[in-house]
This record gives sequence, structure tokens and C-alpha cells, in this order.
Amino acid sequence: MDLHLMERQLKALSDANRLILLSCLKLGEVCVCDFVEVLRITQPAVSQHLKKLEEAGIITSRKLGTWKHYRLVDNQTPIVQAVLEELEERVTGNCSADTI
Repeated sequence: MDLHLMERQLKALSDANRLILLSCLKLGEVCVCDFVEVLRITQPAVSQHLKKLEEAGIITSRKLGTWKHYRLVDNQTPIVQAVLEELEERVTGNCSADTI
């Protein structure tokens, strides 16, 4: 495994808020607005956490209307997969952007 990738992924996984985001994503795609509700922090702060996970190759995003929706990438490294298996699934709210 690429050491630089491993370093980025381990750093991305070393934050409680990012682990909560990943636990939400275990159930499928989630809108950024739902993450704001779950973490109870500002949208820019949520976006910074999501950016770290995306840069580490753990999640991916797509734009839907004015919102971004995030999901786990299909093929995770063994390190990330082991962490995901330990996280309990967390249900998020239903963003009104889902109907756009």
C-alpha cells in the first residue's frame, strides 16, 4: 500500500466527527445538509471534514441541485474497511433536497 495514501487515510479516520460521518454513510448516500443536523456544527465545518475524507479517497460526492451528496467509495483499502466494520450505522434525517 502507498504510504502517503495510508497516512492521509489514517489522519482522516482520526477525528470523531469524521467517524460519525462515515457511520451515516454506511447506509448509503447522504446530503451535506443532513450532516449539519447530525454533527450540530456549521455547514463550512462539515464541508472541511468531508473534504478530508474525500482527499483520502474514502468518500466521493455528486452535486444534486444546490446540494452535494456523499457516499462511500466502492473499493476501500483494508485499513478503512476494518474501521467501517467497527462503526455502527447511524440514520440521518431526510433532506428536502432529495426531492429536487
